[in-house]
Amino acid sequence: MADSTSNSTSASAGPGPSSPSSSSNPEAPTSAFEKWRRKAMLVTGLGVTEEERIADLREHQTRWCSRDKEYLMNYSPVVVFMLKHLKLVGCDVPAENILCTPCDRTRAGGFENKRGAVVLCAGNFFSSKHMENTMVHELMHMYDQCRFKVDWNNLRHHACSEIRANNLSGDCRYTRELRRGFVTFSKQHQACVKRRSIESVAANPACPNVEAAERAVNEVWDSCFNDTRPFDESGLEAP
Repeated sequence: MADSTSNSTSASAGPGPSSPSSSSNPEAPTSAFEKWRRKAMLVTGLGVTEEERIADLREHQTRWCSRDKEYLMNYSPVVVFMLKHLKLVGCDVPAENILCTPCDRTRAGGFENKRGAVVLCAGNFFSSKHMENTMVHELMHMYDQCRFKVDWNNLRHHACSEIRANNLSGDCRYTRELRRGFVTFSKQHQACVKRRSIESVAANPACPNVEAAERAVNEVWDSCFNDTRPFDESGLEAP
């Protein structure tokens, strides 16, 4: 600011090569215009490669995902609750352990048990509630690993955690199932939890086939579906 004031004073004799009207920050408008032009090109796809357009879209989606994640970590009652109870069992979860990243379109998130990290799939959420449910689902897996020392190669262990996560996260609300194209009027919630749990266990590299996944889920169903920890220890209802 001091340099700008000095230039104005020295140019008071009139316009000329050194006056503010012709020389102060000539690159600023050009820079702003270039940014606008570049953004327009990326939005329309004109003058840029498909790779550049996709990279810009992913950067935008990741930025929004990170913003929403921070909000939920601070203001969502159920996410704050899960983070609190993870800390109580010895697993503090800093913001950098919940990662926003591009994924394929088939999933919304995941839990990387070896790194102790939750993955949120940027651009794959249709609402803030969808992201909240996904965070709770993956944090439930983290809670199970911290408290119960889950062996993810043991299909029964994996099945139990999937049953709990699908049951307690809000993933199986009727409206969510309707959006997926599943309409069941009798025991809709249980049907959703079982179906999604079998799908997840079947994707485990240690699982030989869908029949083995279904068997593992059925074997632990009663005890794990009725296990609502940590919610039953606090009075807070699951979402």
